[in-house]
Amino acid sequence: MSSLLLTLTYSSYAQTSSKSSVEIQSGYNRGFGVIGSFTIHNIAEGLPGNIRFGIGYNRLSPGNAPDARRIFINNATNGVPEKKGKSFDYRIDYMKPYTLFDLKNSYLVFGPRYSSFTANFNYVGGNENFDVTSKQWGIGLGAENYFKMSTKLDLVFAVGLDYFFNSSLKGHDTVYSPNDDNINARDDNQNNDVEFTYKDANKAIKQPQLMPRILIGVSYHL
Repeated sequence: MSSLLLTLTYSSYAQTSSKSSVEIQSGYNRGFGVIGSFTIHNIAEGLPGNIRFGIGYNRLSPGNAPDARRIFINNATNGVPEKKGKSFDYRIDYMKPYTLFDLKNSYLVFGPRYSSFTANFNYVGGNENFDVTSKQWGIGLGAENYFKMSTKLDLVFAVGLDYFFNSSLKGHDTVYSPNDDNINARDDNQNNDVEFTYKDANKAIKQPQLMPRILIGVSYHL
């Protein structure tokens, strides 16, 4: 997997008097990812912690190109396959102050997620270029530590895991749904022309499911 990348984060937390912040993050998120966020600090009297709203962009593996063609288009094998994958995710985190490894200014973070995923497959010389898309809900959990660098700046370390639930996969004029109420499912010519199922499509297309993240960065207080 790719090496750890720097994260730049701008955020507000309980150890300062700031009430809100903006964030920009980059790092490993099953691939290379960038996240922009806005944080509200000390959300209510008697309720410790912060609320963070974020939008992320990830580059990640889209899956198996030959299988994607068979499952969504046809059984042709000509052309040189090229592939790329991306997802936009939208997240809300509740950040609960929690002492981790005797470190001050640390948090447990958790909340809902929503992902919009696109896998692109292009068969150069084969006259095929198509997208497979999905939209998914998910949940996330993580831990973050903040180390004061100045009155406005903290060094940030963050790890976490997001989980996204299976959703329909749409490509060309074909749709595979988790309940196998599929539209224009293709026939598997390697298996007595039995129709492909959602399980086949989900195996070929690597839509977000388990999304580990490891981030390093800085936090800027407004």
